[in-house]
Amino acid sequence: MKAYVFPGQGAQFSGMGKDLFEQSELARSMFAQANEILGFDIQSIMFEGTDEALKQTNVTQPAIFLHSTILAACLGDQFQPDMVAGHSLGEFSALVANKALSFEAGLRLVAKRAAAMQKACELAPSTMAAILGLDDAIVENICSTIDGVVVPANYNCPGQLDISGSLEAIDAACAALSEAGAKRALVLQVGGAFHSPLMEPAREELAAAIEATTFSNPICPVYQNVNAMAISTPDEIKKNLITQLTGAVRWTQIMQNMLADGCTEVIEVGPGKVLQGLFKKIDREIPTFSAAL
Repeated sequence: MKAYVFPGQGAQFSGMGKDLFEQSELARSMFAQANEILGFDIQSIMFEGTDEALKQTNVTQPAIFLHSTILAACLGDQFQPDMVAGHSLGEFSALVANKALSFEAGLRLVAKRAAAMQKACELAPSTMAAILGLDDAIVENICSTIDGVVVPANYNCPGQLDISGSLEAIDAACAALSEAGAKRALVLQVGGAFHSPLMEPAREELAAAIEATTFSNPICPVYQNVNAMAISTPDEIKKNLITQLTGAVRWTQIMQNMLADGCTEVIEVGPGKVLQGLFKKIDREIPTFSAAL
């Protein structure tokens, strides 16, 4: 069984998607549609933009979404998923690829998500930190004892998770986690505390847009971030997507569940190879590939 997986923020690079544009008429028309929907020339930023320009949340999120969804569309009949999942932002790409969302609806939601997250970050200075070499339960326990907001946000693979919260609480948690034996507790260069209660203003804003969007029956289940379960009903997909901004990304559990449900190969659709590397941490033998035309 084939699992197609879609990366999140952090995988962007200058030149992304240019090969698709050059090789495919479908890609060219989708990029033109994207420029129109977004109201700015994202194509030029993706192909020629500086790292700095690509780091802006309102550019990064649509850029990664476009790279993934246009690549999946250009694969045509080659794209035969038995299951899909996306890491954080990548969940929106996965939902377009499995036909739960149209390309246009997905892109509009991603643009809204990026703007809402940017706004929430400006309301309260906050950040994230990568914690390596501790059991999830120890990290959860220590976070719960820290004053202020700090929570596990991304369960990336066993022994590697990100925490998210206010600046002071993150500093205090990093010190406590280092003392508890973490190999590393490294504050990340991100705009804010994604997947934490501090994203509540963004969640509320995005919830209204998700509620107003039409979701269809997908061609295969999506393993969703908030509960790591295989979901196929539009209403449930919607509900889980609304809680995604303030909930944790349970990627470790998604990988374990996909493998338990019979996944035999993993194809990453979009920039980078991060998700393939995470799967190898769970099962070194699993064949992994990058999707390509």
